Amino acid sequence: MVRSSMKRLMGSAAVALCLMAPGGVFANSLSGDYLAGRQASFDGDIQAAARYYGRAVMHDAENPVLLERAALAEISLGDVERAAALANKLVAEGHRSQVAHMAIVAQQGMSEDFASLIARIEDDRGVGPLVDGLLLGWSQLGLGDMSTALVQFDDLSDQQGLRNFALYHKALALASVGDFEGSAAILEDAGTGGMQLTRRGVMAHVTVLSQLDRAGDALALIETSFGTDLDPGLRAMRTALEAGEALPFTHVRSARDGLAEVFYTLAAALSSEANDEFTLLYTRIAEYLRPDHVDAILLTASLLDELGQSELAVKAYANVPEDHPAYHAAELGRAAALRDSDKVDAAIEVLQRLTKTHGDQPIVHSTLGDTMRQLERYEEAIDAYTQALDLFEEETQRQWFLHYARAISYERLDRWDEAEADFRTALELNPDQPQVLNYLGYSLVEKKIKLDEALDMIERAAAARPESGYIIDSLGWVLYRLGRYDEAVGHMERAAELMPVDPIVNDHLGDVYWAVGRKTEARFQWKRALSFIVYGSTAEEVDADRIRAKLDVGLDQVLAEEGAPPLRVANDSSD
Repeated sequence: MVRSSMKRLMGSAAVALCLMAPGGVFANSLSGDYLAGRQASFDGDIQAAARYYGRAVMHDAENPVLLERAALAEISLGDVERAAALANKLVAEGHRSQVAHMAIVAQQGMSEDFASLIARIEDDRGVGPLVDGLLLGWSQLGLGDMSTALVQFDDLSDQQGLRNFALYHKALALASVGDFEGSAAILEDAGTGGMQLTRRGVMAHVTVLSQLDRAGDALALIETSFGTDLDPGLRAMRTALEAGEALPFTHVRSARDGLAEVFYTLAAALSSEANDEFTLLYTRIAEYLRPDHVDAILLTASLLDELGQSELAVKAYANVPEDHPAYHAAELGRAAALRDSDKVDAAIEVLQRLTKTHGDQPIVHSTLGDTMRQLERYEEAIDAYTQALDLFEEETQRQWFLHYARAISYERLDRWDEAEADFRTALELNPDQPQVLNYLGYSLVEKKIKLDEALDMIERAAAARPESGYIIDSLGWVLYRLGRYDEAVGHMERAAELMPVDPIVNDHLGDVYWAVGRKTEARFQWKRALSFIVYGSTAEEVDADRIRAKLDVGLDQVLAEEGAPPLRVANDSSD
């Protein structure tokens, strides 16, 4: 029924171009606000979509299309109460809408009106089979009928594909009423691949084991799942367990918390499968039902950043309390969102403050290092990476990237000995890492040293990443440096196919063509390289004057003027 009003609205929207104010801004009209809302939705501008659809509803308060789209925008914005008000208008007119049902279900859950929530779902006015089934179980618990709740979870677990979700929530429900034995039995026997294997699921399991005086098993579970290098939240749990303290079960403290967990659980599962706009609806409702659900807040913020809503992401990350164990993760996310908003100085300020409040976390320093390296502030990047490395008690494979990133920073500063040492340490920790093999191999080629070793490294990198234009370019280039021009041609042509507008690749292909006597094609590639300099991500590394010199006098003369060895003799097949 909602979609049936679309044609009428679109028909009236056709006149909107005539209703535009000077400068391209829509005049305050139904058609103008509707079209502006549609454009905002298309652009992913949640705030603008909510504003324009809200204004359109003021013009036509009974239009189901407008009501649904406005409700959708309000949920995405986090105003579930406003969405529910719009949804109630929509369903009062007899229209069916999943978005409207989500908003009303959330409102009923927030008010703990479990009887009405059950009635709505049984009347087929819920969200969907899995969500509705889990909500029914928690609502029955909310009414005090634990037996019916457990039956509901069991019945749901018998449905194909829903077993892990149902058993996980049954375990949480049992733990929420103090039946830790029953909860532990489910978490230990539910099999692999279930929600109990997520970070949040493992932490819930650890807490349950703690409540059963099984601290040893809880500690073993932490180490098996996360190793010994723990974030503040996990480290606090380990410290408490080692001190003999019982961990309070706070994952679900009430039936309403359980409802929030339903929406968060589905959001976490959807985050790698569904589109971000859809997943955001679930995280927003989870937050609404339980405002202190930090995992939901973090997922909301991450989704907003992925959707290009950096300013909203910054605000979302700021909702994590400073005394929460995940505060550093929120601040790292906020710094990333600030950078995405082109507020680089503010991002650096956040990271530098974190080094003082959470300086014991390597990721804080490494993130600052990454930021400084991307800004080409290499000295500061090196200092940050060094601080991160110094925090580790022993060297493990996980540290390969820190050595690799620091090596790049050294190389950019022309501190080659230190760079090579770090590159080789990274390879010792992760011997077949294609990025390291390629970067070190290419650097050796550019320095015209250890070319046979460089070729071996790049060939290994190319075998691991045959679709990487950068790596295939390196392979062609080392063969060219070795004087194996004919072998280089195919690889350089493949690199140009993979990265057709990269100026360095086109320049390299021109040199290779010249070396095999295909001089007309060489000049064509050099001209292409010059034309792409303003577009290519590596444009600043291209020597445009050198390319122009090659076009004027040829590669042989340029090499002679540079004092470089001449190319080996090749047949001239183009001039």
